[in-house]
This record gives sequence, structure tokens and C-alpha cells, in this order.
Amino acid sequence: MWIEKDNALTQTFTFINFVEAFSFMTKVAFAAEKMNHHPYWINVYNTVEFKLSTHDAGDIVTEKDHQLAALIQKIYAA
Repeated sequence: MWIEKDNALTQTFTFINFVEAFSFMTKVAFAAEKMNHHPYWINVYNTVEFKLSTHDAGDIVTEKDHQLAALIQKIYAA
């Protein structure tokens, strides 16, 4: 569940292992590049944490962030 906190949409995803987490990140990287909207993320072993905000809009949450969050959720569900 995405939560808006401190001018960012945040969510943490957990996987079975590092390879699964990295595979997910790779898929998200291609999708984000296509959107030209790149996430702040942290990966430690089997977890990936996102903080989405739009830098060009003053580091606030915009529709672009909601669109990327929905796409990330779809990738995770697949």
C-alpha cells in the first residue's frame, strides 16, 4: 500500500531473495526510463523501498508519481 508521507509516495516491497528483488528493480528501471521519471529507491538484500516525488515540481507528489506507483504495483503483482 502506497503512503504519502513527507512529500513522497512510499512503499516497501519484500521478496524471497536478492535475485528476485533485483529482477523487480530491473523491470521497474526500464518502465521508469520509458516514463522519464526515475524513483529514489533503496535495496537491501530482499527488500526494495521507494520514495516517489517529482523533482521538477519542487519535490512534491504529482500525477507522474501516482502513475509510476501504479506501474510499480502492476510489475510487482505480475
